[in-house]
Amino acid sequence: MNEAANPVAEFEPGRIARAAARGNGRSGLLVFIVCFAVYLAGIGLPATPQAQFAPAETRILLTTTSLIDDGNFELTNQYRNHGWRAFGGSPVQPAGVLVNGRLIEPHGFLFPALLAPAYALGGTALVQALLALITALGMVAAAALARRLVPDPWASGAAIAIGCSPPMVIAATAIRPAATCAAIVAAAALLALRVRESPGTRPALGAGTLLALLPWVGLAGILPGIVIAAALFRWLRRRSRGWIGLIAIELVLVSAVFYISINARLFGGLTPMAASAISDPPTGAANVGDYIDRLPRLAELFFTPQLGLLLTVPLLAMAFVSIALAWRSRRARLARALPEAADVEVAAQLMTAICAAAVIAAVFLLPNLSGLSPGEPLIVALPTAAALSSWGMRRYPKLGVALAAIGIALTLWLLIAARVAAEAGLAPLSGPLPWSIFGG
Repeated sequence: MNEAANPVAEFEPGRIARAAARGNGRSGLLVFIVCFAVYLAGIGLPATPQAQFAPAETRILLTTTSLIDDGNFELTNQYRNHGWRAFGGSPVQPAGVLVNGRLIEPHGFLFPALLAPAYALGGTALVQALLALITALGMVAAAALARRLVPDPWASGAAIAIGCSPPMVIAATAIRPAATCAAIVAAAALLALRVRESPGTRPALGAGTLLALLPWVGLAGILPGIVIAAALFRWLRRRSRGWIGLIAIELVLVSAVFYISINARLFGGLTPMAASAISDPPTGAANVGDYIDRLPRLAELFFTPQLGLLLTVPLLAMAFVSIALAWRSRRARLARALPEAADVEVAAQLMTAICAAAVIAAVFLLPNLSGLSPGEPLIVALPTAAALSSWGMRRYPKLGVALAAIGIALTLWLLIAARVAAEAGLAPLSGPLPWSIFGG
């Protein structure tokens, strides 16, 4: 019987562990080099046909310049002096409101602070290179996650294919926190799974530290971070590593309490979005009925020309195949006969839960979906989804390779057309892809 069609062969004792050990070095370096090179090629892509940066990116850059020039995050003088002119485009209005006499944009503090050294040394180009570096490292973590499910080349192949898809290439150098949050989520999930296997101090503290930083970087990572924190706490408790678990979870809890306290004082709510001038309440939904009305977003996020993630990253269809394979394995109780099957099932379940949390946040918590690029609301889970897709890609290799090739072809079209074919009407930010993905 063909190995890909034999569920027992997938869990041959020791195979996944040996494949992971072999692949962590050279394969990880290959994933990093390919993704980083593609992301660097995306530096300079305009956010719109009229502007290099979107308004949200400009606001983050204004906060970064305020930190460098004034030593604070207060932006009254930046807007008074039209500081947005340094970044081109149309005039930018504040997204925040005055709280206690201070105008602080509702994107938090840590992300602009992370960008400040790079901006001071090399301006926006170096900032984008830094973000590309972080995103590429996130895809290395995604490949390592995938090796919890399948060996190479499927693990690294899925990470490269989805890492080099149009939404990830755009997000990698966009001055937004989503791709950085995605890298943190993937790395934290990887460390949490290592804790489950062998609850050592370093992976537990590493996971706790990453989860503690996550909300400070961006709101997009909060729900996926809660999923990982819950899994980490459960695995540490079950393995009787109380003091390690206490320290790791304490990092997360202290960070959460401090985060809420700071936001309550500076923004008047649980998160910086409490001071948003864009929507009130911050999520844009005032009652249960409003949340129910958002259910059609689920189809919009995956299938519409404006946002459809499956249109720009068709390989993600393999993630649903992987979910079905994990469910079938659990139903067949393969873990009773093959201990490795239990490890694969747990890893797949964690990845599925992370992706589900990101979908829930995008469907119910985002104020609106207008003005977003394809896949942007779900970027935070894309590296994790790439890892999850690897199992389905291995099961159906021909289909998986074909879908991966389509996504990479769209990326090549994006990079080439945006630079050399704009006058011919092919630029993806002003004209349509083959099925109007970037139609404007």
